[in-house]
Amino acid sequence: MLQHASVVGVIRTILIIMLIYFGVKILARLFAPFLLKFVAKKAEQRFGDQFGQFQRNRPQDKPKKEGEITIDKIPNTKTSNKDVGDYVDYEEIE
Repeated sequence: MLQHASVVGVIRTILIIMLIYFGVKILARLFAPFLLKFVAKKAEQRFGDQFGQFQRNRPQDKPKKEGEITIDKIPNTKTSNKDVGDYVDYEEIE
């Protein structure tokens, strides 16, 4: 029992696919700005929350006088590893 597709059925299917494609395209253009605003607002809230946590975790020091310098953390000094390899001295040849 083999069924054959009619020309009208094929054209109708193509038109339905095109209608759905263009409908989604138009709706995407209408709703994309709202979606982008929503995503940007959520990202802003996340960054604000992280910044607020940073501010809360920071120790509250007494007010500093103008020109006063304080060092909160001394950076780790990296020491060279002597087992890495040999130093090769070179000269430029002209």
